[in-house]
Amino acid sequence: MMHWKKIPVASKMNRLSMLKVEHLKKHFGSQVVLDDINLEVNKGEILCIIGQSGCGKTVLFRHIIGLMFPDGGRIMLDNEVISSPMTRPSDFNKTRKRFGILFQGAALFDSMDVGENLAFPLREHTDMTEGEIRALISESLEMVGLKEAFKTKMPSELSGGMRSRVGLARALVMKPEIMLYDEPTSALDPIMTDKINDLILSLREKLGMTSIVITHDISSAYKIADKIAYLHEGQILFAGSPAEIRKSRNPYVQQFIRGQRKLHYALEEEDTYAGQVDVEQLKNTTTTKFKMRPKTAPQASSPSGLFDLQNFTPRQDTPAGEDGDQEQQQTGTT
Repeated sequence: MMHWKKIPVASKMNRLSMLKVEHLKKHFGSQVVLDDINLEVNKGEILCIIGQSGCGKTVLFRHIIGLMFPDGGRIMLDNEVISSPMTRPSDFNKTRKRFGILFQGAALFDSMDVGENLAFPLREHTDMTEGEIRALISESLEMVGLKEAFKTKMPSELSGGMRSRVGLARALVMKPEIMLYDEPTSALDPIMTDKINDLILSLREKLGMTSIVITHDISSAYKIADKIAYLHEGQILFAGSPAEIRKSRNPYVQQFIRGQRKLHYALEEEDTYAGQVDVEQLKNTTTTKFKMRPKTAPQASSPSGLFDLQNFTPRQDTPAGEDGDQEQQQTGTT
């Protein structure tokens, strides 16, 4: 059995810098996508990069993992330049193995079962024996809270949360120094989102893992991040702790973290939900507030064509079979 080795992490007061992004610039034609980006991630730290859709998060992510290269600036890993305008794609191949990546939606191979998905990078990039590969697969699945029996399941049999766990296990088999997550909680329900967040935290506690998380989920960022960077129109407008971002005076930051958007309810007044609902009162006040489609044709309708609750008499329940007989008589069918 192969054992995981925890990466030594300095104390929070004296953490060593692991990854630096310095004056990074990228443009596509006349469109500036990244404009003088500066970031630093320390060993054992979890950095969350947040921002609206289209602000440049994915482009920055691709630069960090070597799928794109900058027009200006550089990226350094352990004080060595790994990406600059002079870097060739082939130069990044060795460095890329130091990163573990969980893509959005997990990006599993649909034609392979879970075991084959996890074995794929090991067979491609290592000389491990099949026995060693099987042992490491079992250990990686256990690390993300899945049983060994999951090895034989196909991706189509997995829920969204399980797919994320399998994708994370596949990244872990290569024993990376830095984990990068691209929207790890996207499309997950709140309970599974919380479990994935706990998993990210547990990897830091168990392995000393350094993590960079691209997300628009501010609640997740508050839970897991040591540092949050807010990206807006290709620029870092804020970088600091969760407590510091709450105190930020920047209006763009505050709009994002507070979610200043109007919530629309079936009832006009949100206060209606504060106490018990008076059904009789609702019947008298919802004619113009509800837009309903009755299961049966209304007996009366308003001039606007909307269903009028005040003049509607609901159909009485009938014993099983009678309702169907009545409908058949009305339509003339047998």
